[in-house]
Amino acid sequence: MLLKSCCIYSTGVFSLLFLVLGISLVLSGVFQHFVQTMAKKEVVLKNGTEAFEAWENPPAPIYMQFYFFNLTNPLEMLDGDRPAVVEIGPYTYREYRPMEQVNFQDNDTKVAAVNTKTYIFQRNMSRGPESDLIRTVNIPAITVMVKFKDQPFLANLISAYMRGTGEGLFTTRTVGELLWGYEDGLLKALKKIQPDLDDVFGLFYKTNASNDGEYVFFTGQQNYQNFARVDTWNGKSSLNWWTSKECNMINGTNGASFHPVILKDETLYMFSSDLCRSLYALYEEDVTVKGIPGYRFVPPSMVFANLTVNPANEGFCVPAGKCMGSGLLNVSVCKNGAPIIMSSPHFYQADEKFVRDVLGMKPNKKQHETTIDINPLTGNILQAAKRLQINVYLEKIPTFSQTGDVRTVVLPVVYLNESVVIDDTSATKLKVVVVKEEVVVNIPFMLIGLAIILGVIFMFLICQKKVPESPAADQEPLFSS
Repeated sequence: MLLKSCCIYSTGVFSLLFLVLGISLVLSGVFQHFVQTMAKKEVVLKNGTEAFEAWENPPAPIYMQFYFFNLTNPLEMLDGDRPAVVEIGPYTYREYRPMEQVNFQDNDTKVAAVNTKTYIFQRNMSRGPESDLIRTVNIPAITVMVKFKDQPFLANLISAYMRGTGEGLFTTRTVGELLWGYEDGLLKALKKIQPDLDDVFGLFYKTNASNDGEYVFFTGQQNYQNFARVDTWNGKSSLNWWTSKECNMINGTNGASFHPVILKDETLYMFSSDLCRSLYALYEEDVTVKGIPGYRFVPPSMVFANLTVNPANEGFCVPAGKCMGSGLLNVSVCKNGAPIIMSSPHFYQADEKFVRDVLGMKPNKKQHETTIDINPLTGNILQAAKRLQINVYLEKIPTFSQTGDVRTVVLPVVYLNESVVIDDTSATKLKVVVVKEEVVVNIPFMLIGLAIILGVIFMFLICQKKVPESPAADQEPLFSS
């Protein structure tokens, strides 16, 4: 009996101990902290680590899709009508983007590299061949007009040349020419008086099998939050295009990698050479990609908001004091003076005015929003889509008859969708990490569960012990008749 009682009360003691221990571990977050500490140590740009290999040569296939806006009413536009466009696409390219010329610096706390990008056309994933024709604004012509509009003598000469060659405000070119370049007659003529001028134009001219300059990244060795963060770009730690120190800052990574242990209340900063600026993304919702949990981050509307909504954006007004509406960014200062305006596709999150000004705009959150889905423990990108639209600022220029009575408008030319989804091999490896994390982090809850089970057993045994013994059914009566 004594041994039985000892076992019963030992069960109760262990139940209480496991319960207290489990609750203490949950509140202290010891196991969560342990898992995060291991992730911080392992996710470093260092030879031999999986993080470095994925950074140097991304295993997941990356695709770049282009959607052009074919102009359907060029003559009516010259008479002052609203432009009408039809979206044509996608024209899809497989993108390869290895890090090259990798060089570790400062005791392996930094690493320099160039990100060479190569685009291979995928006919089976495209609407048509690269020879498809697109009618759009003549960007070289409008750039020249803007450059010489305040020089009447040269403007008249250029205008006369354009009339003689039949060159106007609009042009029809193939997809391949618009993207990768074609010899432009007007630029070729101007090259005779300005020899350093490039007479080839393309929206992504010189970007195929090329890079946007040398980056120096932090490896994350000293601080995990600095993993893959850009220290300098082309030898500079800040930009010089914008009118405020804050807007010229180079913040965050290049958008291809992020540090481990990401929190929901965190602000993720990225530098984009395409946009000539840094931007940021905020947590939106939990997601699951190929069975792996992640956080979805998106750039909020405040990133491209007008200065009346976001005063910090005043520095992006160029020239100083001349601001575009919300949702637009004038990048002419970093595009050789071309009147290029960047936005989200179909002017998503931009002022309604820009949507109304162009027939054919249908902004849609799901199709036109930039999103990044990240595994919060490792910082691995599970899925991402960078969506940007290239527009041209059009207005009537009195010194050039080619502009007719065109109304002032931000005319869309093309939008791109650069997307990636984690490959199956990487997903399988990451699932193992996620399972290990879940097991370790849930140890305290396992202890609490065990405590509850032991507690139930203890209560059952106590109740059984207290039940009085009933008299035997076959006991003889004290008196018999």
